[in-house]
Formats: sequence, structure tokens, C-alpha cells
Amino acid sequence: MNQKLIDISPVISGKLAVWPGDVRMTREVAFDMKRGDVVTLSALRATVHLGSHADAPSHYSVDGRTMEQQPLDLYWGKCEVIQVNPRAVVGQPGVENRFGRGDLAVSAAWVPTLPRVLFATGTYPDNNTWNADFTAFQPQFVDWLADHGVKLVGVDTPSVDCADSKELPAHKRFFARDMAILEGLVLRHVRPGRYELCALPLALEGFDGSPVRAALRAIE
Repeated sequence: MNQKLIDISPVISGKLAVWPGDVRMTREVAFDMKRGDVVTLSALRATVHLGSHADAPSHYSVDGRTMEQQPLDLYWGKCEVIQVNPRAVVGQPGVENRFGRGDLAVSAAWVPTLPRVLFATGTYPDNNTWNADFTAFQPQFVDWLADHGVKLVGVDTPSVDCADSKELPAHKRFFARDMAILEGLVLRHVRPGRYELCALPLALEGFDGSPVRAALRAIE
């Protein structure tokens, strides 16, 4: 077995783009050895939806579990990385850019065989630069994945819904089917295939999400 870990999280810095209106990352230094202090001690202020992150169900439903209530085993185990060929509808007025079964770069006969699937869309190429024309999930595709035993879905975009969506139809299907969501992954350097995923969120009591340090390890 290949023991090399593949980092699929962006570097966390003040340059990292966040959802418009959300809280950017800042660092406040209380003590600094460069100033003669015994230790360096700093504080982080940022949205919990920072970089690669887990959405808690409470993020998109008032009845949803908060972050510390999510089952931890969802975020660690075997997964499959799938390449997406999004539909070329970006910029067409009134048409949402969403992908489904017919947009996957796999055989038409493909069905999930593992409980976790990560989708590499390539539509959010620079984590430090916000762009709103990334692709999102078709709601019926979420149901299809759930019907085939998928418990966690990850994506290399800031959201499973379109940037201007107000109804959040994909989020609603994820909630209805009790599926976990990882967003903001970096998958452009990852080959499609089977991996072991580790993307543990913090047990943030009452919170609607958590940053994760997501990594993959190839499996046979």
C-alpha cells in the first residue's frame, strides 16, 4: 500500500477567498518570541467555512445537527475521486451550472461502491480568488448517490449549490438523505481512483461547520 499522504486542503492565510460577506482569516499575535516573549501565542478569527471544510446539517436546516453532533466516522475511510465534465452553461442567463450522472468522466455504467465520493470539477481553480461561476450538484443526482449507499460527498468548490442559489435545492436533498458534505477541497492534482480519506472536523459545539485538514492515501 502506498503510504504517501496527498494534501487536499488549501493553505490557510489572509489571502484565502471566502464567501462574499463572510469573515476572512486574520491572525492576532498576543505574544511573540521575536519581540522578546517567552513563547509565541496567537489567535485565529475566521469563518468556520474556511478553505476545506465540513458543513454541519445546521448550516442549511434549523433542525440539523451541529458540528459536534456529526458522526466522526463519516470523515475517515475509503472514498473514490471522480472527475467531472461540467456542462458548458456558464454565463447563460437563467441557466444554472449543475452536474449529474451524465457529466462524469467515467463509464455510463458507473455506480458508487464506496460510502464516500469526492468530485473534481475544476471550476474553482484558485482558492485565493473568488469566482461565482463554479458548478454545483443536480438535486436528483444527490438522491441517486444516496440510493447507492453514499454517506459523504466532497467537492472542489465553495458550495454544493450554485453561488446565486436562494432555494439551495442540493443542500435540501443532502439534509433529507442525511449525507455529509465537504466543500473547498483541492483536487486538481489528484488522479481519479480509490483512496483512504481523512478529513476530521473539530468538535465545535453549536457550530454550523468546521475547517478540516483533508488528506488522501491511495489504496489498492
